[in-house]
Amino acid sequence: MAFELPPLPYGYDDLAPTIGGDTMRVHHDKHHAGYTRNLNAAIEKHPEFKGLSAEDLLRNLASVPGDIRTAVQNNGGGYVNHALFWEVMSPHGGGTPDGALAAAIDAAFGNFDDFAAQFSRAAMTRFGSGWAWLALDAFGKLVVYSTANQESPYLTNFIPLLGLDVWEHAYYLNYQNRRGDYVAAFWNVVNWDAVAAKWVAATR
Repeated sequence: MAFELPPLPYGYDDLAPTIGGDTMRVHHDKHHAGYTRNLNAAIEKHPEFKGLSAEDLLRNLASVPGDIRTAVQNNGGGYVNHALFWEVMSPHGGGTPDGALAAAIDAAFGNFDDFAAQFSRAAMTRFGSGWAWLALDAFGKLVVYSTANQESPYLTNFIPLLGLDVWEHAYYLNYQNRRGDYVAAFWNVVNWDAVAAKWVAATR
């Protein structure tokens, strides 16, 4: 298989009470596994693409054959989006970033509180299913925005640094329809070390 489901970097129950174990099991073992399986099935139809990463497939979606393009966009997006999502959370997360990432956030948004408010607003105002992102745009500028469904920042040559899944399956068992409570609780588990590492890699 070209793509493998990445393991969680912590136990299913380790993000509780922010995200409970039942949600993590279904989200990782069913939803993320499904995107992985479906992406592999699409690529099997065109084995010449097996050497490309999911990120490169999304960056170059126009070169993907039309019969699998939508499947690659949806399932490739779901594959990379979730892989990042698990990485940027930690049972020891929370707080605020420091160092170069903190300085960059201050320069782009004024201060951390204004950034967090903008990010939370992007998550709250995404109608239906989708994601909120902190990303580097194609010009190397930090931006906050949201995407629908499993659309990936890589589709527009953005580099995602922090993502929040606002599909209902990501939070409904814990929060029902209270997306605002879920978004507020997310800040308690953000792994700023992982986000900072992505920032360093993206800005080299």
